[in-house]
Amino acid sequence: MPEPDQTPSSSLAFCLDAGPGQWAKAQGTGERQTYADAVSWTVEMGRIADEAGIDSLWLLEDPDGWDALAVLGAVARQTTRIRLGTGVVNPYYRHPSLIAASMATLDALSDGRAFLGLGRGQPEWYDVALGMDIGSPRHRLEETFGLLRQWWSPEMRASSPEGATELAVHGWERTIRPVQPHLPIYLAAVGPLALRIAARHADGVIFNDLSSLHFMRDAVATVRAEMARVGRDPAGFVVAARSSVTVTDEPERFYEQRKSTVAMIHALPGMERLLESPGYDVGRVIADVRSAMNTNEILGQGGGFGDLRRGGDLEAAKRAIPTSLMEELVVAGPVADVRARLREMHALGITHVFLANPKPGTTADELRDLVASLRTP
Repeated sequence: MPEPDQTPSSSLAFCLDAGPGQWAKAQGTGERQTYADAVSWTVEMGRIADEAGIDSLWLLEDPDGWDALAVLGAVARQTTRIRLGTGVVNPYYRHPSLIAASMATLDALSDGRAFLGLGRGQPEWYDVALGMDIGSPRHRLEETFGLLRQWWSPEMRASSPEGATELAVHGWERTIRPVQPHLPIYLAAVGPLALRIAARHADGVIFNDLSSLHFMRDAVATVRAEMARVGRDPAGFVVAARSSVTVTDEPERFYEQRKSTVAMIHALPGMERLLESPGYDVGRVIADVRSAMNTNEILGQGGGFGDLRRGGDLEAAKRAIPTSLMEELVVAGPVADVRARLREMHALGITHVFLANPKPGTTADELRDLVASLRTP
């Protein structure tokens, strides 16, 4: 993936992400969908994005949804250039040995175009609902990085280091490794501990959808300071913002729509950090959202997104979110306004931004023209 330079309009890389929920949003049908259609749409979107010159396609994976790596394998055989990876998987739902195997297989299917998006996941789901021993998520992430790098080395044999607390691996040898000599790993990070793990071990960091400029500025500073401390060269380090960039003459409509994302995602523990913006009491806002959505009670029982939809009052949660705050978070508007926001993001150190999913019927030429319009100074 390209390194940033001093020309925002030419240096930002444009990405897409996909999941069953994204298919429903693109269709404008809410949450009801035919799963086979969601998979077919994703494969077709990958083909169009490949032809249009989009940098990368990131497939979401939640423990109640699809197998992102299986769908990526299908996309790989219909594309030739676009980078393909997860956005994100975690080392609870998938043991690191399975991650190593799946990513090596995807890299072979894509002729060396794979990357891994990794994250912590939601501990309550794995602990309460799925009966896993979650231990220390921080240590599990760090130990996962070490094991994957060993399995993807020419020796293809991995052991947990002395003192490892989460993953006890003893000389396990794999028989396949990625096509790439170094398969990139990008870490989804919110809190300072995860940001510093990314700085020490990852090839880049991912900021979730609706991350504020204030949050991203501080987060990039944290990453850079840790990289300097450990002596890592920041050149080529990816900073990806899943911003769902939308060109529209009616941004107000998106401000209201995206409140649902805040109610479902940013009300999860710790995720409110992404929304931090001067002049807003984000803690108070999210407390009201959690109360309306019964977030704490549902998570305490191990409930997932379906339980949150059924057990919460989404409309009351949306009313608790100031529309003016959404204006600060949503990257949507006329093309000149979007270009101005992208220049701000690039100035903070963002290297990759995500476009909103194209509507069904969008052609490769239309997608290419959209990217060209955003690159124009």
